Amino acid sequence: MTRSGSDLHPPAPVPLRHNRDFTVFWTVQALSTLGSSFSLVAIPLLVLHATGSVAQMGLITGIAGAGTVASGLFAGVLVDRADRRLLMIWCDLARLLLYAAVPAVWWTAGEHVWLLYPVIGVASVFQMVFDVACSAAVPGIVAREQLTAANSRLQATYGAGFVLGPMAAGLVAGLAGPVTAIAVDAATFGVSVVGLLLIRVRPVAGASGGADDGRPRAVWQDLAVGVRFLWRTPVLRAITLLYTPVTFLSLGLVDVFIFYVRHDLGQGDRVVGGLLGAASVGSIVAAVITPAVRRRVGFGPAWLSAYLACGAAIAAAGLVFNLAVVLVAAVVFAFGETMAAISSASLRQTVTPEHLLGRVTAGFWMIHHAFGPVGALVLTSAVARVGVHGPLIAVGVSFLAVVAAGLFTPVRARHVQPADR
Repeated sequence: MTRSGSDLHPPAPVPLRHNRDFTVFWTVQALSTLGSSFSLVAIPLLVLHATGSVAQMGLITGIAGAGTVASGLFAGVLVDRADRRLLMIWCDLARLLLYAAVPAVWWTAGEHVWLLYPVIGVASVFQMVFDVACSAAVPGIVAREQLTAANSRLQATYGAGFVLGPMAAGLVAGLAGPVTAIAVDAATFGVSVVGLLLIRVRPVAGASGGADDGRPRAVWQDLAVGVRFLWRTPVLRAITLLYTPVTFLSLGLVDVFIFYVRHDLGQGDRVVGGLLGAASVGSIVAAVITPAVRRRVGFGPAWLSAYLACGAAIAAAGLVFNLAVVLVAAVVFAFGETMAAISSASLRQTVTPEHLLGRVTAGFWMIHHAFGPVGALVLTSAVARVGVHGPLIAVGVSFLAVVAAGLFTPVRARHVQPADR
């Protein structure tokens, strides 16, 4: 049988700028990120104002990390079995109610710091499920060859949200208190729900909750499918193992930077918001240039050089006691983190069959986040005990060690072939 010309030359995908579903998805996630950046600033400030303890800030971050790890046990299975768009809608509705509970209680019954712990813990579960569904949904909205560009645009707008959000959150927190900033975050989840109702996501070919013989699989068996794929794919196995110490080292860094600026440098909430907002300029720059960098140097050099920059920036922040140096370090760190994240997500979406993407993404995040809560507690406890400088230098040097280890793994490769679909 001969192939037609259309089979030999499939039609070009719709450009991203003309893809209505991606444009709406992109816009509402940027707005949601703007709101989330309010909580990124407001919750640590609320804890710091109420307790004055960096260790308590680390405990909140650790609880969020633990929720992320725990939800990884089922998030990927749920994403691969359910309608991904509807799943994201339900997650946004749940987070709207959870975050709205904080201002509702604060404004009617007074300060109750204890409420933050269950709210953040449960919200982190829905956050994990949403993030897995969001990552797995992108290939159902854009063509495969557009994944890096789509991820870069998403990361660019996320970065823009984190430029405007922390500065606005610092201003709102300074004028009306951190609780009001959390209320803004709750409202943005409602905007995200409306946007998600307006888009379509292609159904996943080959998705099922059953084994090859048609019998239903247990959740743990479905999860094991994703973990096995990770382990049997050399580059995914290597990057998962390398990300584990990275997450351990970095999960508590935002708390440390906030404490550094507020406590050691004696600056106010507005400066904290401005610092985090300015740092996000690095994220935007990384999102804009990463597709070109990936085309020019390939995956491995882009990922490794991104974390080389992160390590150098963190070590510099620990070595020099100066607000300007901390600002530059935060910008460079955000740049490196974003370039690495875009490269990693695009690689995972490219090499993983679409019907496995939820389980593989969840398995990836669950494994490398497993020690993140412990890392946040260790880092913030060390800062509380010995100060900021020594721990930051140790974290920076450890990042450089991760990069050195990566040079001896498949992560160093410029190009990786996708798995059979």
